[in-house]
Amino acid sequence: MSAFDDSPLDRRTAVLALSGAALTLIAATPAKPALWSSTVSTSSIGAHVVGNPAAKVRLVEYFSYTCGVCAEFAKLGAPPLKTQYIDRGLVLFEYRNLVRDPVDMTAALLARCGGPAAFARNHQAIFAAFDTWMAKVKAVTDAQATSWYEGSTGQRARKIATDTGLGALMRARGYTQAQLDAALDSEVAQAELTGMTNIARGADRVTATPTFFVNGRNAEVTAWPALKSKLDQALKAA
Repeated sequence: MSAFDDSPLDRRTAVLALSGAALTLIAATPAKPALWSSTVSTSSIGAHVVGNPAAKVRLVEYFSYTCGVCAEFAKLGAPPLKTQYIDRGLVLFEYRNLVRDPVDMTAALLARCGGPAAFARNHQAIFAAFDTWMAKVKAVTDAQATSWYEGSTGQRARKIATDTGLGALMRARGYTQAQLDAALDSEVAQAELTGMTNIARGADRVTATPTFFVNGRNAEVTAWPALKSKLDQALKAA
């Protein structure tokens, strides 16, 4: 006869013990990992870093918002990079600006609206609309172009944001004009973007955009299929 057969108290103790064991088992079962692309930080130079900090492969992209090849990569390469490598924790991705002109600076400042967590979505939205706002850049009048080089960086950027439609694009994303003005006037952001550009041209010897570095080495490729091959090789060697 079982020791629990005749004692309600003992039966209750046994049930509680089994329940506790079940809870312990559930707690010990690892939770499904979150998508690593939701993990975003900023580096010491102000660049945005997305993904698993312990990833075996670190990918750095130097890009310019007025670069058509960069826009093409954002449209065709960024989605599979995110789903196949960043989300799975295999690659840590760092976005670095190489600012080429006042329009590029304006877009770079606007991309920072909403803080680090919003950066990647802003980045993709700006590049997704590349053809639309770039057409306005190409159609600018001489008077508008002249005004883009007058006043402080923030004043220039406000004019450019209005003339190109970049400001309207960001307002459509839910940002207020006050938020956009604060981003465009940020001297900290302006200094970080200038600093990254200087590092690109100086220490990293970047001569064109996009330029990718895989674990510190220039990948010397610009298109997604070739970059994917470089990432796979680096993961295999890690």
